[in-house]
Amino acid sequence: MSEYHDKEWGVPVHDDRLLFEFLTLEGAQAGLSWSTILKKRDNYRKSFANFDPVKVARFTKRKVESLLKDPGIVRNRLKVESTVSNARGFLKVQKEFGSFDAYIWEFVGSRQIRNRWKSLKDLPAVTEESCAMSKDLRRRGFRFVGPTICYAFMQATGLVNDHETTCFRHREVAKAVARSGKRR
Repeated sequence: MSEYHDKEWGVPVHDDRLLFEFLTLEGAQAGLSWSTILKKRDNYRKSFANFDPVKVARFTKRKVESLLKDPGIVRNRLKVESTVSNARGFLKVQKEFGSFDAYIWEFVGSRQIRNRWKSLKDLPAVTEESCAMSKDLRRRGFRFVGPTICYAFMQATGLVNDHETTCFRHREVAKAVARSGKRR
């Protein structure tokens, strides 16, 4: 968890494959702990073609049945099937917007929101942006993308910087974003 926090969480992601990975993992996490999902992350990469949405979109019912026997992932039929259908939706979004990155960053005006929380208890579970994202993703047929999951996705992929102001990563992420010109 520390390594994930210190190297990944809150860092802006603009790579479509990695965005699909986080969208999948956040959905898989519903009702579970993030540490459970992180422990299974490598298995997810193997089981879901390194999160290549083109390959995952082609998964058959037979492949889904095979995945449901894989103890290295969360063996929940709805979550596995949603990953396949979300991959298909992901490809449609890429076609419409040129990339999933271009689409998803529109929910924050294409600039990272830098919050200034003093304590973890101040962090919201949902925001106006995560509600809008959830609504639009669901309209496009995505599943396991409720407002809370979308907000966790936004935190993980750096659409928001929710490190506490006392955390060394708050300043590091803010400086890196400022250098790239993508801060709000």
